[in-house]
Amino acid sequence: MKKNKWKIPLYKVLNDEDDVKAVSKVIKRGMDWAIGPEIEKFENTLAKYIGTKYCLAFNSGTSAGHAALLCYKLGLNSEILVPSFSFIATANWPLMVNSKPKFLDIDKTTYGLDPEKLENMISKSTKMIIPIHYGGLPCKISEIKKIAKDHKIALIEDVAESIGAEINNKKVGTFGEMAVFSFAGNKVITSGEGGAIVTNSKEKYEKLKLIRSHGRKVSKNYFSSVQTPEYLELGYNWRMSSITAALALSQLNKINMLIKLRRKNAKIYKKKLKNSQEIQTHSEPAQYKHVYQLFSIQLQSKSKRDGLMRFLTSRGIMSKVFFDPIHMTQHFSVYKVKNQHLAMTEKISERILSIPMYPGLTKEEITMVANTINEFVEQQ
Repeated sequence: MKKNKWKIPLYKVLNDEDDVKAVSKVIKRGMDWAIGPEIEKFENTLAKYIGTKYCLAFNSGTSAGHAALLCYKLGLNSEILVPSFSFIATANWPLMVNSKPKFLDIDKTTYGLDPEKLENMISKSTKMIIPIHYGGLPCKISEIKKIAKDHKIALIEDVAESIGAEINNKKVGTFGEMAVFSFAGNKVITSGEGGAIVTNSKEKYEKLKLIRSHGRKVSKNYFSSVQTPEYLELGYNWRMSSITAALALSQLNKINMLIKLRRKNAKIYKKKLKNSQEIQTHSEPAQYKHVYQLFSIQLQSKSKRDGLMRFLTSRGIMSKVFFDPIHMTQHFSVYKVKNQHLAMTEKISERILSIPMYPGLTKEEITMVANTINEFVEQQ
């Protein structure tokens, strides 16, 4: 399959004239492309949507996560509990602050950290837990939060894939001390690249502002002020630009519609695939709201999963594995983990496959994907 020749790609961005106008407005004014009013407006709108006091925008979810960990006193002996079933940035963040990632297994329902296995993995060196909300579905974050509180361990949520997801009408991103978001190209809302942190801690909010922009104490726009700023500590250039913020804000303004379309498409998929005993879809527990950043299915074995992936490719339908276990990558081979501790991670990783999911996916396209999957199953 030639690049960009998919009949049905894994994702497409639903954009409109509002997105174009928002970006164009910033470009046409000829100034404040780096630091303009769109950034603060986006931050305020996102904080209000999630339900937190503070929000800071970053140039990526990865830099946002790095900044979040820099707010804590972590070191060489600090242990940070993370899933292996995630994008690699989640496990890289501890390394970025000279700490040790410790991989935990996932639960078979949400594909998030399993709280039943969490307690036994906590040691005297454990300083933090970073659970992810996989593919749009909340993990068992309430149970994880209780364990973190009982052991006085910091809790940071990785919400990169699940903005808008809820448990009992409470949005993910409000359970931990901080939460990290990503607005990369395949996310629920996207600005191409971008990230954010939300928190209710003013202390951490002020710290994050320094980290994000060179350790600089800022009272006015650096590029339009004649004042010489004071630099208080080591910082980085992790700011989101005004152009990016304008697009992110435009996307955020239609998030309810985007989620509604994703949920509608997921419902059609489940109806079309429900008669197959070979296919398991990602269930939505009671009181949980899934926003379907991904639509992932499980097959009965790795060989069948790989066979379906090849079959879909032959029909011009893209699919992808989210995720292969991080602890099995070459990069993390030095962090040896006994297989029995991550049995569910490895089992699900061998069987899982994400199929096309995006707001603009038509019923006809969903039917084509589902029929192709059903055809493959019937041939087995």
